Order: sequence, then structure tokens, then C-alpha cells
Amino acid sequence: MSIGLLLVTHPGIGEALLSSACTTLSGCPLRTRCVEVPPDADPEQLMQQVRSAVAAIDDGSGVLVLTDAYGATPSNIACRLHQEEHVRIVSGVNLPMLIRVFNYAEDSLESLASKAAEGGLRGIQVSCREKE
Repeated sequence: MSIGLLLVTHPGIGEALLSSACTTLSGCPLRTRCVEVPPDADPEQLMQQVRSAVAAIDDGSGVLVLTDAYGATPSNIACRLHQEEHVRIVSGVNLPMLIRVFNYAEDSLESLASKAAEGGLRGIQVSCREKE
């Protein structure tokens, strides 16, 4: 048994990140799904898609949901799952976060949510510039 991973993002973001991470790691160690949220989408229809995606990838171990921008529509839709005990939601998905999640694929849901947040934060750096 292992955690499922659901990306709920604006169009193109989740699929691109997932493709990049799986290419970088030569595979995808978790059951994953992406739900893209177009600007004109019906929130109730999207909620049904999100619930179906969670059901498809949850083998009883739980589902980690990653969203792109906290407070935006994808995040707000994902947050409607917050009362479900087998779901954890982390916003601000980026490539370092996703790679970290895949590197710790065997962790528990709680641990994986923490690792995701840590990986996302550590992946943000101010670039060094050459000394003049």
C-alpha cells in the first residue's frame, strides 16, 4: 500500500510538473492523477472530478493533494476535502516539492505532507551571482 498523489492546478501546471518529475526520476513511484481547473469551470463539477480522482488513487493509505497557488480556485476546491481524514493538502507545488515527495514515496501521509512542504521551501533560493 502507498499514498496516492493528486495535483489540482491551473491548466498545464500539474501535467507539466508531473511529466518533468517522472522524467527526472525515470519513473513515477506513486499512483497519481491531475485535475486541471480552467477559469470558467463549474466548481461543483470540478469537486466531483476531484472526489473521483481521490477515490481512484486511494488504496486506504491516503492521498496527498498538491495545489499551485493558495487561495486560488484549485486550492479552494482542494480545501473542500479538508475534513476527510485520509487527505492532506499542500499548496505552492513546484518541481523540487514533487521530486521530494517521490523520493519519500514510502512515508506515511503525515510525513509525506511535511516532506512536500519542506521540499518546496528548500527549492526556493535567491540565485548567487558572480562576484564583480
